[in-house]
Amino acid sequence: MIAPERFRDEELLEPKRALEQHGVAVTVASTRPGTAAGMLGAKVAIDCTVRQVDEAQYDALAVAGGAGSPTHLWDSAPLRALVQAFHRAGKPVAAICLSGAVLARAGVLGGRRATVYPTERAILEMKRAGATYVREPLVVDGAIITASGPEAAAAFGAALITHLTGS
Repeated sequence: MIAPERFRDEELLEPKRALEQHGVAVTVASTRPGTAAGMLGAKVAIDCTVRQVDEAQYDALAVAGGAGSPTHLWDSAPLRALVQAFHRAGKPVAAICLSGAVLARAGVLGGRRATVYPTERAILEMKRAGATYVREPLVVDGAIITASGPEAAAAFGAALITHLTGS
């Protein structure tokens, strides 16, 4: 899942490439159809919108961050419902950078350790949701995976691979 504009390029592209190298099919979804524009210039075709995603057809949900996340993803009711559906099904739910607040607003972080890009607003979202905010690049708490930003993109991808393939 990415914002349709101002997503952080490497937070999508690095994990996506790693997952695909391990044989995992990746669908890029967003809040609107078309082509998404990254903060660093990447242009990515949107495969489907969040409303078209059927949790039963996927093994995990990962939400990339970037400056567009608060504007396009934090208040998306369909995305919050999707996060909740994956969580209820026991499937990995992951978010990197500012998109950790999506998981917070979806109500899946209560009692969990989690990280987020360290802005005051994002950290407050985590704490309001009952998460224990930790200032680490990557935090895995059960099937919840959070990462702090672009420098953690490779580790974020590796954590997703571990959950999905066991390797």
